[in-house]
Amino acid sequence: MSFSLFPKSPKFFEMFREQNHIIVKAATELHRLAEEFTDSEDHCQVINRLEAQGDILCRTIARELSTTFITPIDREDIHEINSAQEAILNHIQSVSNRIGVYGLSRMRFPAKRMISNIQQMVTGIGTMLGMLGSGQEVSDIVAQVKQLKKECEMLLLSGLGELYDNLSPEPVEVVDIIKWTHVYDRIDKAFNKAWQLAKAIEGIVLKNA
Repeated sequence: MSFSLFPKSPKFFEMFREQNHIIVKAATELHRLAEEFTDSEDHCQVINRLEAQGDILCRTIARELSTTFITPIDREDIHEINSAQEAILNHIQSVSNRIGVYGLSRMRFPAKRMISNIQQMVTGIGTMLGMLGSGQEVSDIVAQVKQLKKECEMLLLSGLGELYDNLSPEPVEVVDIIKWTHVYDRIDKAFNKAWQLAKAIEGIVLKNA
C-alpha cells in the first residue's frame, strides 16, 4: 500500500457544481413564483429548504478548504466561488421571501423578466463551473451572462421609473412603491453578484490556462 504525506484533495469542482445545481433549482422555483404568482408560500418554502441545503454545502466547502494542504486552484479562488454562490442563493431567497410576505397585488413585468434572466445567468455559470479545470474557453458564456446583466440593468431602471410615474400617489400606492423598491433592490443584488461570479470564474480559467 502506498503512503502519501499529503491529504487527498477533495473534489472542489464537483462540490461547486452541486452548489450551483441548488442555486439553479432555487432560481427556477423563483421563476415559477413570478410567472404563476400563486401559492407563493409553497414556492418560498421550497426556496428556503434549498437555501438551507446550500448553507450546509457552503460550510462543507469552507471546512474542506481549511483542512486541505494542496488545492486544484488557488485557495482564495475557491473561497471566492464558494462565497459568491452562497450570496446568490441568499439573494434569491430574499427576493422570494419579500414577494411572499409583502402581499403584492400583481407581479410587474420588469421583475418577471429580471428573475428569468437570473435563472439563465446561474445556469450559464453552472456550465462555466463544469468547464473549470479543463482549460476550455468560457468567453462566449461570459458574453451571454454580460448581455443578460445589461438587460437586467435596463429593466431595473424601467421598473423603478414606472414606480415613480405617479407624482401624487395615494397612501396605499406609497406602501406598494416601498415594497417594490425592496424587491427590486434584492433582484439587483442577485444579478450583480451572478455577473461578478461569472467574471471571477473567467479570470480563474485564464489564470490556470
